[in-house]
Parts: sequence; C-alpha cells; structure tokens
Amino acid sequence: MTIHHVHACLHKACKDAVRWGRIARNPLDAADPPRKSGDGSKEMKTWDKEQLRNFLKAVSGERLYALWHTIAFTGMRRGEALGLRWVDVDLENGRLAVRRTLVPIKGDVVVSEPKTAKGRRVVALDPSTVEILKAQAARQLDEQGTWDEGWVESGLVFTAENGAALDPESVSRYWRQAVKKAMLPTIRLHDLRHTHATLALQAGIHPKVVSERLGHATVAITLDTYSHAIPALQEEAAALIAGLVFAAE
Repeated sequence: MTIHHVHACLHKACKDAVRWGRIARNPLDAADPPRKSGDGSKEMKTWDKEQLRNFLKAVSGERLYALWHTIAFTGMRRGEALGLRWVDVDLENGRLAVRRTLVPIKGDVVVSEPKTAKGRRVVALDPSTVEILKAQAARQLDEQGTWDEGWVESGLVFTAENGAALDPESVSRYWRQAVKKAMLPTIRLHDLRHTHATLALQAGIHPKVVSERLGHATVAITLDTYSHAIPALQEEAAALIAGLVFAAE
C-alpha cells in the first residue's frame, strides 16, 4: 500500500464522517500526503521555454501530443489530466475544471479526488490549448467510428485508441520515450508541471495565481517549492528596490 493510497483512504473515511455528522470538517483537506524517498521526492528538473518549444515541435504528430501540451500549459498533474472528462471542459469559454484524478494502485487504476480541497479548481486555457483540445475531440470521433461497437464510452478527454482510460504508469513510459526521441534533457512527466509553474513565475505571474492553477493548498507551498528554482526573481527584486530608493537622485 502506497503512502498516497493511505492518504486517499483516510481522506475518504473522514469525508464519510463529515457526511454522517461525526466530525465538523475533514482534517485531511489541509494535509498533503507525506513523501518518501523514491516516491515523488526527487529533485525537480525543468525545461526552459526553448526546450519546451522544441519538445512540442518534435512530438507534434504523435497521438499523445494533446496530453503533453495540456499538462505543459495548465500545470495539471498526470492523474488529473488522465481523469479529465469532456463534461469538465468548456472550450467556448476557454476553461476546464479539475474534479478527479486517476491513481495507479497495485496494477489497478482507481478514480480518486484531488488530494486537497484547493485541488478541485477551474483552470483557464490559452487559445492554442483550446484549439489542441478541439483537435483532440475530432480525433476521438474518428477513433470512435473506427472501433464502432468496440468503443468504450469513458467520457475521458485522453484515452486509449478504443476510448478506455489510459494507465498512468504506461503514460509515464510513453513520456520517457517521447523525451528520448526529442533528444532533450531527461525530465519526469511530473516535471512538466514544474516547468509550467517555473515559466509562469519567470513571466511575472503572481504566485497566488500560479498556486491556484496548480491546485496547491496554500500559496506558501508554491513559494517554498519554486523560489529556489528561480533565483533570477530575487535578483530582479533587488534591482527594483534599489531603483526605487535611488530614483530621486
């Protein structure tokens, strides 16, 4: 049993306790699952904007391109992207809602809720991502016609060719193959989320907005996670403060 599974079980138990009136609120809403060595605690590695652009160009013709693009431009977690349903996507208004996640547990794929209350969120989409998702919808219609009665109506945005849910571990394997093909520095699929956050902060987007897009429980988590990865922001802050002080001279 993984640490994440233990956290998910406790969260569900406390949620039931709230529903039954045994406790006032779910204490697990404010608790991130603990990390252990080799279970997501590895030091993050990110791509710069040129590397991300080159990767997307290199894999633009591949079937999972829409998945890589969406994670890169929304900062969604792997499980959140794989659990995304079309009913949670509003292409007309350019936004999607993160309401569930797919978690691999002992060879099975389990539908779970985002790990914190803030994890349930609405994420704005840029125009290019809207177009990518429209193309993804068209691709699915074509695949549905090909499979006919063999099509699995999962309602998911990113699926296997027959419409069934993708296995998260298999997706990570496809990711490693795609990165190798693109001949770029190796990063984990989860680091694509880190890349999104780092590029957003480097672009001057307010940390609270970045935190909301990522679904962090607090903005402090965002700052603690990414402040060391973007020292240029501190240098810029130092220069701005000095400029304010000496502007009158």
